Amino acid sequence: MKSTAPQTILQLQQMKNDGKKIACVTAYDASFAAQAVAAGMDCLLVGDSLGMVVQGQDSTLAVTLEEMVYHCRAVRRGAPQNFIIADMPFMSYATAEQAMANASALMQTGIHMVKLEGGAAWVLDSVTQLTQRGIPVCGHLGLTPQFVHQLGGYRQQGKTEQAANQLYAQATELVQAGIRLLVLECVPETVGKYIAQHLSVPVIGIGAGYACDGQVLVSYDMLGLTPGKIPAFAKNFMLGQACIADAFKAYVQAVKAQDFPVKNG
Repeated sequence: MKSTAPQTILQLQQMKNDGKKIACVTAYDASFAAQAVAAGMDCLLVGDSLGMVVQGQDSTLAVTLEEMVYHCRAVRRGAPQNFIIADMPFMSYATAEQAMANASALMQTGIHMVKLEGGAAWVLDSVTQLTQRGIPVCGHLGLTPQFVHQLGGYRQQGKTEQAANQLYAQATELVQAGIRLLVLECVPETVGKYIAQHLSVPVIGIGAGYACDGQVLVSYDMLGLTPGKIPAFAKNFMLGQACIADAFKAYVQAVKAQDFPVKNG
């Protein structure tokens, strides 16, 4: 049966315009990808989080472009009709020239969009160069895992008025540079709400509050597979479910019904 899930960025944009929440989850292989899309997932993210949950690294920094290409191909085979975003790994887009060459390698696996972290001027330049050449780009602001050492750990961002204003300014500049989607990670609920309401492109939150246009979680976190403590903003959707397929369905339903994440206050 042909998938009815979004297959283009225009369909995801229409969901934002219509006030329909977007459900997204990370995927690293064909089997999990197939289970996720069968449950009604709107899009998949081949995240460099695989470095931590699949490879056992202590950060995402060790993930290589070749490894991302491998996982993108696997996910694409498991979800041949669905919208797929892929992370560009650490230092694979340090210059616009690197970004174009490495993004091309990822796009040739059959994915639809690449994701870059940060909002500095050099990132904006890469975004502009990529979009002008037909490569759709997703931005990523807030807690940006590739900058973990610069940020001093995995901490909530945008907590002060100045920091929140800077995030909004960066988000606006990324849209002007050409991004078609934004992932906003680990920021206060009020900041996530403001940015989602004032940005023209869909804003996908992860620990950014209920008011974002959609949600994304690391699949291993939401299935209770990640060893140790999962992030405070995550939830184990396997609890009370008979199988992984049911957990994915529960997550999709919770996002669509705006039951996850829970509104503070």
